[in-house]
Amino acid sequence: MKPLHFKKPNILNLCTTMYTTIIIDDEARARNLLQAVIDQYCPQLTVAALCEDLASGVKAIKKHKPSLVLLDIEMPGHSGLELLDFFNDDEINFSVIFTTAYNEYALQAFKFSAIDYLLKPIQHAQLVEAVERFVKRQDASTQVAQLRTLQSNLGNATWQDKRIVVPSGQALKFYKPADIIMIKAEGAYSTLHLADGSTLLASKNLKHFEDVLAEVPIFLRTHKSFIVNLNEVTEYVKSDGGYIKIKGGLTAGISPEKVDDFLERLR
Repeated sequence: MKPLHFKKPNILNLCTTMYTTIIIDDEARARNLLQAVIDQYCPQLTVAALCEDLASGVKAIKKHKPSLVLLDIEMPGHSGLELLDFFNDDEINFSVIFTTAYNEYALQAFKFSAIDYLLKPIQHAQLVEAVERFVKRQDASTQVAQLRTLQSNLGNATWQDKRIVVPSGQALKFYKPADIIMIKAEGAYSTLHLADGSTLLASKNLKHFEDVLAEVPIFLRTHKSFIVNLNEVTEYVKSDGGYIKIKGGLTAGISPEKVDDFLERLR
């Protein structure tokens, strides 16, 4: 019997859907580097245009009708978010992944708005992960609300006025930080307990919310299963291993190593 020979699959042939992509960045080196990384690591993307400013980017979008736009948020004279001003909401049928240099204030706004971003200099693993999320999501309609929320969050100076985008099933919910009084882990999901007494099952784990709320001083992860709004705490009980009472009759666990931080934050 002759030995069987299997032809090695070509990754390009496995990608049945190709996504037209446009890159908008004022730096030629950044544009070329991003295209090179895409060509090597993201064969499902086809770069249709490299644009050096917002005006040429708008023209390219209207001409090529892309599925994805990779957009520098900080360009001379313009914010990448001004791209939205050139389209009606029903015309934004493309997804956006922002590229940005490190800026803690801006990154918090991205996290609040659940918008993908790539930190410069862009690493190929970071890009591949973002593209995989884009391919799985493939619903630009929900991103319009997220982009508008990002616009608002970047314009608000304090965390109190920002809104957090919370994915729940096929829907997106929008909350101010003070609307959330406790978050409890539910495996790969989380339950949000809200100030109006309602709850919401979010399709994100507790680590996601810990990252999003890291710069919001009223929140503390007190336990592997709980994030607590410190403004809503009514009592710390030392017995039974220690636990926290919260307005509305809720309770949350607290790990021994978190007690000192918890008490210090309450002061």
